Amino acid sequence: MLQQRRRLEDDLVLSGALRRQADDLGVLFEWQRQGEDVTADLERGVDAFSREVQAGEVRTMLSGEMDRKNAIITVHPGAGGTESQDWAEMLLRMFIRWTERKGFKREVVDSQPGDEAGIKSTTVVISGDYAYGLLAAEAGVHRLVRISPFDQAARRHTSFASLYVWPELPDDIDVEIDDKDLRVDTFRSSGAGGQHVNVTDSAIRLTHLPTGIVVSCQNERSQHKNRASAMKVLKSRLYDIKLKEQQARLAQIGGEKKDIAFGSQIRSYVLHPYQMVKDHRTKYQVSDVDRVLDGDIDEFIKAYLMKRALGKLESTIDDE
Repeated sequence: MLQQRRRLEDDLVLSGALRRQADDLGVLFEWQRQGEDVTADLERGVDAFSREVQAGEVRTMLSGEMDRKNAIITVHPGAGGTESQDWAEMLLRMFIRWTERKGFKREVVDSQPGDEAGIKSTTVVISGDYAYGLLAAEAGVHRLVRISPFDQAARRHTSFASLYVWPELPDDIDVEIDDKDLRVDTFRSSGAGGQHVNVTDSAIRLTHLPTGIVVSCQNERSQHKNRASAMKVLKSRLYDIKLKEQQARLAQIGGEKKDIAFGSQIRSYVLHPYQMVKDHRTKYQVSDVDRVLDGDIDEFIKAYLMKRALGKLESTIDDE
């Protein structure tokens, strides 16, 4: 009830703000008709009003129980060694730059560098309003097509990397984990070397035996703090599995058509022989790849949310 009340209060605040902006624009238009030169003020006002409307549109589509929560994301490379590991790091950078644009906070829980370049895996907690609801739209397999910088013959390569997203559980929700279902391993943190690498076994690896989920944390020098962070991630993942199982049962009972299964290729980033980023679920595409890789992905997220709200997500993946 408190969560519903907060959402309704936010809607009222947004409605009031839009009404005031619309009234201000009405006054400016009236002045313009009377011969006053307020063109610059009108342009700024319309741009600001448009941004508020778009933000409101996205927010109204994020009404899920967990949409407003912080997000836990993990980026993994696909098969392909250094090539895919480099793409995974590029993808992670794209999401980090997006969080900077949104003013979200982030905390790296665990990061494993690649053998020569890139990353093998990185887990980050993203803190911000609607972080989970927004980033859940990006969960899936992302494909990169480019001339490989690691290929001396300068051949074109296709690489894959996956983004996994879970909501960070609020304090009032607890997931019970039996001690006998948990294996705890300690190890030394890895890093850039020197003072950045612990000389004690402070890093923690938790393995949930019934599900096989493995969570590592090495961002703190304290073993106790690393265990607490790892448990937070593990509980969020277990809770997410439980929710998805419930949703699958409801969909089966109701005979609903499912969206694209998680793990499907959702988007392609083509750098050669042409420049294009295309989302296969919504068919939304842009040619400015650099801008997208620099974190400008809001239009992709909005297109996904709108298509999902209308029940018009594509159920097949094209090969473009």
